[in-house]
Amino acid sequence: MMTIPESTSAEAFDRYVPGRLVAASNGWKNLLVRIYSEPRVEERVAYPAVAEPRIVRILSGAAAVEEREPGGPWLKTHIQAGDFFLTASQSPYEVRWRAIGPEALSTMHLYLGLPVFNRAMEEAFPKDQGGMHLRDVSGFKDNFLSALLDGLHKELLSRHQGSSLFVEGIAQSLAGHLARTYADETTPEHKGGLPGFRLRKVRDLMVTHLEDEFSLTRLAREAGMSEFHFSRAFKRTTGFKPSQFFINLRMERARRLLRETNRSIIEIGLDVGYTSPSHFARIFHREVGISPSRYRRSYGRAKP
Repeated sequence: MMTIPESTSAEAFDRYVPGRLVAASNGWKNLLVRIYSEPRVEERVAYPAVAEPRIVRILSGAAAVEEREPGGPWLKTHIQAGDFFLTASQSPYEVRWRAIGPEALSTMHLYLGLPVFNRAMEEAFPKDQGGMHLRDVSGFKDNFLSALLDGLHKELLSRHQGSSLFVEGIAQSLAGHLARTYADETTPEHKGGLPGFRLRKVRDLMVTHLEDEFSLTRLAREAGMSEFHFSRAFKRTTGFKPSQFFINLRMERARRLLRETNRSIIEIGLDVGYTSPSHFARIFHREVGISPSRYRRSYGRAKP
């Protein structure tokens, strides 16, 4: 696989797409659109970051798509015709996929010009557009977005040059819709991460279900994101993978119960989701540095 830069331009992004280019817009203001016939199987392709908001729409076919940060775990999303990916992150990522069923896999890639997008953000958030950012999502459906892109698709494949007035109107509608629907509040140090209200919702869900098995799917659904984008945003915000943060919360509750109650260590292990006492003891020792019984003795609690 070729070495890729950290970032590139929308115009140069074509060289990193493995599919065969079928059609491309020519001279459209604030919009660059390309249609590709994609390979049925792609083992790994690395995509650099791009400054413009990037939308990929599945025009035909279905596939199991996996995404990851370079070197990280693969996270899967099943997609079909009509689904979208929205990427606004400023870091590269890797993708692989395998087509499902006999239908050919084709995609539409759209890059929205920053001038029209920035104007939409200023209009939507006149007091704090600098504190907002688009969130990344994978395999989502959006009926309004579909209608806009259907119009662009027909315009691109028509025999005519394309109406500049029509295309500019679509670009403005797209920009406004993205700003109103997919922008979240964030802080500069957490750019690309989870905004505060989403992090609170996810943390509350974790705390409520500490005794349950860890579920990345449930947490990502609560955040309204794909598993891949949720994992990436969560780590940027907290410094931890969601699974490790969940373990930290379990250990925090276990330490409190060991300090403040006389409940048995077995009961406490069950309370924080470990049905096996030996498993609980092993995880506790790994995370805290000493065994649960020794931790309890160090706080002067009577041995149960």
